[in-house]
Amino acid sequence: MKTPMTLEAGPHLALQVESAADLMTPNPVSVREDATLREALALFIDKGFSAAPVIDHAGRPVGVLSRSDLLIHDRETTEHLRKAPEYYHKEELHTPNGERLGKGFQVEKVDRTRVTDLMTPAVFSVAPETSAATVVHDLLSLNVHRLFVVDENGVLVGVISTFDVLRHLQP
Repeated sequence: MKTPMTLEAGPHLALQVESAADLMTPNPVSVREDATLREALALFIDKGFSAAPVIDHAGRPVGVLSRSDLLIHDRETTEHLRKAPEYYHKEELHTPNGERLGKGFQVEKVDRTRVTDLMTPAVFSVAPETSAATVVHDLLSLNVHRLFVVDENGVLVGVISTFDVLRHLQP
């Protein structure tokens, strides 16, 4: 039988900032809504992100794409064998410039799915002047890990993650 672990009460922590602008990470990396899943996946891997805002051509957030979205898509994507497989002779394959393909070439089936097809279209956002207390309340009540900070034109100017909140807690 396991005994529950108890933590000793230490000093109370307080959020030492006043507004969303104080909490946010400015100029967040985002994904264009017309980007391919391959581009988004490369961004997540290269930057170590678990999610990113999806923006339209004007820079306004239109959704969120997460690694979970990509994993679910990959799991649900089914490829069927063709009834009559295609065969290629190396002599028949050329680059668009007419250059022949050498040894070791591969023909790849490309997933043409766009970010906008998989993203979660809900955007939870706050203004830069929103109080830090309201930000924390919104994160908890909406049960989300991040809020987007948008300016008066709805353009993405920052993101506040739960880690940003934790970074600003002090005894």
